This record gives sequence, structure tokens and C-alpha cells, in this order.
Amino acid sequence: MTPHPTAVVPKTQPGRFFEDFRVGDVIRHATPRTVTTGDVALYTALYGPRFAVQSSDAFAAAIGYPRSPVDDLLVFHIVFGKTVPDISINAVANLGYAACRFLAPVYPGDTLSAVSEVIGLKENSNGETGVVHVRSTGFDQNGTAVLDYVRWVMVRKRDKASPAPAEVVPTLPRVVAPEALGDACPAIDVEAYDAALAGSSFRFDDYAVGETIDHVDGMTVEEAEHQIATRLYQNTAKVHFDGHRQAQGRFGKRLIYGGVVISLARALSFNGFGNAFHIAAINAGRHVAPLFSGDTVYAWSEVLEKADLPGRDDVGALRLRMIATKNKPCDDLPFKEGDGYDPSVILDLDLWVLLPR
Repeated sequence: MTPHPTAVVPKTQPGRFFEDFRVGDVIRHATPRTVTTGDVALYTALYGPRFAVQSSDAFAAAIGYPRSPVDDLLVFHIVFGKTVPDISINAVANLGYAACRFLAPVYPGDTLSAVSEVIGLKENSNGETGVVHVRSTGFDQNGTAVLDYVRWVMVRKRDKASPAPAEVVPTLPRVVAPEALGDACPAIDVEAYDAALAGSSFRFDDYAVGETIDHVDGMTVEEAEHQIATRLYQNTAKVHFDGHRQAQGRFGKRLIYGGVVISLARALSFNGFGNAFHIAAINAGRHVAPLFSGDTVYAWSEVLEKADLPGRDDVGALRLRMIATKNKPCDDLPFKEGDGYDPSVILDLDLWVLLPR
């Protein structure tokens, strides 16, 4: 008979705390995910995006895609979700994003996996938490990089008395350069791009730098919806699910995953940017304030910049500032107030989108 071991090795993992990260660590994340048309349908049911290229195989094929690609943000959230158990399972909050590039289109049937590198650490003055910077890359089944981005997250310490690591704060680009855009968008046939079916007659040249657009509509977030959305991405962060423990925490209830806000704002932006069919990059993003079930999300955008893509005359890029608010319509474009933000603002997102010319 095999003797019983004298010590039992724990089979469950509590996740990494701030002390467990080292600059230069490379983490291969578990559970590759094959994206299906079922995932696409559920994503549409949760947020209601209406962009024609992601909605119709026939429309996408007519302009040059082999078929309808998976929504850019669904790709982002799935890759992000892979990283959560290793990076942010013990997070207080996800703080921001930078240098996010969509590198190749993803189609139903592709399998996504993720790898992250720790590129920055900084303990907070309270000694209870620290900020971890990671660069994460999503790959398809062929090893092709489809997405990479940097995010920083506030993570709890296991032991407040543990010594602070050497402070490393990475220098990040303020904006993804226009010449780095467009890899995930094939050459499109602008003559075959049907504006009536797309739902908007406004193309790249119809927008001006400084133009602001209130996206008008609002969406109220329900408790079950945000949990289904977060489970769809296999995001296991405790703050989104464990109502019992969160009732004893800072907010007294579950926190909605910030990606829900991004996807809602993007879906709302169809009213004003119906032909902005592809997110090429996210330059920067900040979750300004939390969102909870029962809150209603509104959004508005400002055109910050216009750019030609080198060697391409089929699409152009608009750099947008997209602002999302809770429980306040955006007819007066709420944004900054004094040295901070208007109390209604929950998301400040800087991104590049592509439109047909």
C-alpha cells in the first residue's frame, strides 16, 4: 500500500498578491478559448452593438473580409479574462490601459490564449496595496498575435509588513502612432460599402477635429447581465461575483467589470459613428468611477485627431475621446470639473477607429 503523505499539498490557489510579482516575470495564462458564433450572439444580446461588418457575413464579404470578424472588444475581453486569475484576482480595481493594438482579425472558430509580462511595480503609500503594470498579448491557434496592450491594476498585499519592491513605473506612449494602425483590417472595397445597410452616410471625410457627438441613448445595467457578461469572458475577479463578501467591502455590493462600461459606450457610439466599424487601437483608458447594477450608462465622443494610414486610401483613422457617464445624459457633454471629473463620469477612453473613405 502507498503510505499517506505526511503533508498535503494545497490544490487550490489564492492568486497572486502584490508581493508575488517581479518585474520581468512572464506568465502563460490558462484555458485557451475557442470563440464561437454563440459567443458572438451572446455578446450582441448583452450590449446591442449594430456595426454591420461584425453583424453580417454578407456585408463583410462584400467589402473584403472572408466573413464577419469577431467584435474587437469581445476579443479584448476574452484575452483580458485569461489574465485575471494570474494578475488581478486579488485586485482592488483595474486602473487603466495604454498602447493597445488590434493586430489581426479574429473569426469564429479561432482559439485565443494569452501571455503577460510584468513591466512595472509600485507600492502604494498605505502599505496595503500596490500597482502592477503588465503587458499582455493575445494569440490565435497559429501563434499569430491578435492583440497586445498594457494595463495597470491595484492589487492587495498579503502582508502589510512585507518590504516594498524597487519602484519601476514604465514609460508608455501617449498615442499609438498612425503607421502602427490597420493590421487587423484587410483592404476594403469602398465602392461596395453600402451606407444604407451600414446605417450611416457619414464617412471619414465627414468628421472634423474638435467635433463632439452626444450618442443620445442610455442603457441600464442589470445585476444578472453584468455577471453573465463577465462569465462570458471567464473573468474570475472576486469583486464582480461574490455578493456575500462584497457586502462587507468598500462599496457594500458587487462592482461591475469595467469592460462592461467600455462595451456599452462603444455600442452606444453607433448613433453618431455608425461607419466606425473597427477599433484599431486604444491609446489610453481610465475607469474614473465605479458602476453598479441599476445604473444607466450614457456616452459622448470628441474627435481629437484625423489620420491617413500609410499606403492605404480605403480607410482613415479617427482618434476619439469617448466619455461614459452614469445616470446623467450627455447633452451637455459632462467631462472635467475643476481639477477632477464631473461626478457622473465613469470612463475616459482614448481610441483610434477606422472608417471607410
